[in-house]
Amino acid sequence: MSYRLRNILSSLAKYVALAVILVIVLFPIYWMVVTGFKNRLELTGTQPTWFPQIFTLDNYFKAFGGRAFPQYMVNSIIVVSTSTVLSLIAGSLAAYALARFPMSRGFRNNMSFWILSTRMVPPIVTIIPIYLLFVNLHWLNSYRALIIVYTGFALPFTTWMMRAFIQEVPVDLEEAALVDGDNRLTAFFRIVLPLTAPGMAATAVFSIVVLWNEFIFALILASTSKAITLPVGVSGLVSQYELLWGEMGAAGTVVILPILIFSLSVQRYLVRGLTVGAIK
Repeated sequence: MSYRLRNILSSLAKYVALAVILVIVLFPIYWMVVTGFKNRLELTGTQPTWFPQIFTLDNYFKAFGGRAFPQYMVNSIIVVSTSTVLSLIAGSLAAYALARFPMSRGFRNNMSFWILSTRMVPPIVTIIPIYLLFVNLHWLNSYRALIIVYTGFALPFTTWMMRAFIQEVPVDLEEAALVDGDNRLTAFFRIVLPLTAPGMAATAVFSIVVLWNEFIFALILASTSKAITLPVGVSGLVSQYELLWGEMGAAGTVVILPILIFSLSVQRYLVRGLTVGAIK
């Protein structure tokens, strides 16, 4: 077998494997989208259909007209965006301290692991004390309760990721800024943060995805429409007596749109941040 033929077969095998993976990953999303455009008779039929036989928007009108999904969307956007910004600010500062401040190597590594290890604790373990705390503060069903919890939930992840990106920034640039009259804080905001923009974009995408899909904290801490987030709202379409498949498909399609739009808008920074870090 010639060298060229082996290359062709190898490339073909890679493309086939990639196509299979894409089908496996994207098919549930495709099925959710087409489900939102099917009528009730087609959804409850014995034979599944790959495309809507009768295209309808009734599921969207039912989901977003007769329910509080627009308010749930607003709640999710406010809570997730605010929590992401706060976790990025606090996480970047903590990451800068871990990457730059003098400390023993063992202590630095242990501190980084301790911060990340908080993500290993199942959320259900901490929900009871958190719930009792907010009950005593009268903060249930409020944005501030969810923002505080979400920020703490994302903070270890943002600290860990931003530490790796900050370490890619040459120390000489900060030293030059310090010589020119900057202090540590101004050098951080003027030199380090702009150079770690790709890393911050990558960190923001992952944080938003995690927080946007967070369910258990929102379920326990919010029970009214003024604070319920989209994942909890979608779960309300599953009742003891019926499953509203069409409305679930419509709501699920709308739920993924903000994440998709944000990811596409920062795609250039995301790819750069994941491949080469901040700078080389």
